[in-house]
Amino acid sequence: MPTFCRHNRFLERCPICSKTVPGHSSSTAAKPRAKRSAHTGTIAADGQRRRVRSESVRVRREGRAEDDGYRSMLLPGLRASADASRLAQEIAFSSGRLRALASDPPGLYGEARLLAGEDRERATWTCVLIAYLCPLEGDDPFAGIRLSLAAPEGELPDLDGIPLGPRSSHDPARSQGTLMAYWQWVQRSGGEDAVAQQVSAAGLQAIAFTGDPAWSEQRRFERIFERLALPGLVRMARYDLLVTLGALGIYELRPDSLHLAGARGLSAEDLTTLAAKRLFGIGDPLLLERRAAALAQAISTPIEVLDLALANWQAPQRASMGCPPETSDNDALERASAALGL
Repeated sequence: MPTFCRHNRFLERCPICSKTVPGHSSSTAAKPRAKRSAHTGTIAADGQRRRVRSESVRVRREGRAEDDGYRSMLLPGLRASADASRLAQEIAFSSGRLRALASDPPGLYGEARLLAGEDRERATWTCVLIAYLCPLEGDDPFAGIRLSLAAPEGELPDLDGIPLGPRSSHDPARSQGTLMAYWQWVQRSGGEDAVAQQVSAAGLQAIAFTGDPAWSEQRRFERIFERLALPGLVRMARYDLLVTLGALGIYELRPDSLHLAGARGLSAEDLTTLAAKRLFGIGDPLLLERRAAALAQAISTPIEVLDLALANWQAPQRASMGCPPETSDNDALERASAALGL
């Protein structure tokens, strides 16, 4: 029976994986190397010349540890145990952060949780700004967010000069455009007539983030995540917002996947998506979700833990997201290390 490789090709025909087949020898003749002229911007091969586009090309170089023979079916894209060990540590940090949000949330997270009992609208708006602006790295991670919350009631905050965290979704060129789009979405979700009668008791944001009361936690997360695809509100901000609201107990929300691909497809700038492609060795959105779910199941951890863990693994520096940098779930670290064969 033919054997398929991790690139969904016949093993013997894959230009990459066929090199691992015993006794393999290349049957293709060497092709003449094309020569590029730096002055004319053309390529010459076998006496033929064709003009190429002169547009600038941006090359992204990913840092990788040296191949030491590490292999894992859960992470087919990895070749170094150092990379796998760093992923296990980021999983432990992300798991520890979510546990802290659920039990003893730090800083503004804790204030939002306490506020939800008497003013859920204000608590929701606080979480929106946390996810949109992102906590800073340092002694006062919520400094910029507190400045935004100080805006007069009924007015959008002036974001000029507001310090932004490493996972901020804010684009200064948009000014207040994204927050304005958010409130327009909230007002549309509130509707009119029958729904408007509930606004005084529940609030527009509460109606928007609750949706159909009959929805399950996973269904509610999925539907609201889709509806929050607003201009300037990128995937990581939407995902973190809904995860935070669910972890703090403000709304019944829980994801059943990483939601890497939405109506606009995979994002080329999303760190979680970039990391997933590297770790799982494939770019198909459906397979990425399946392999992420398999990894979460093997580690016995909620799927949302992988969102921040993968992003921090891909980033040059860990984003602490308002928690102490030394935060760690030791149990999750042990499970991840065991599942990854470390």
